[in-house]
Amino acid sequence: MKMITAIIKPFKLDDVRDALHEINVDGMTVSEVKGFGRQKGHTEMYRGAEYVVDFLPKIKIEVAVSGEVLDQALEAIMKAAATGQIGDGKIFVTPIEQTIRIRTGESGRDAL
Repeated sequence: MKMITAIIKPFKLDDVRDALHEINVDGMTVSEVKGFGRQKGHTEMYRGAEYVVDFLPKIKIEVAVSGEVLDQALEAIMKAAATGQIGDGKIFVTPIEQTIRIRTGESGRDAL
């Protein structure tokens, strides 16, 4: 089992959710986060004053998948989240040692 953590632009969330749903990956956790990478923020004007926006709004998606679905899920996220512009985001994949469904006590792949 693997945990996919994807940081994407906020307006791409629905596209990513739909793409994952098409390959039968339904469960996910979504958080609103702020950050920057190579984008390094930008400057904005507000009421005549210029100020720097260092941290940009992003969406963090966490999805637990079985190893058989991993490549499909990564491809779906990459295609759905891509705009071709700087700041499209990143995807991180980490191993999951154990998963337990609290309600039923199921573990492993059955808990996904």
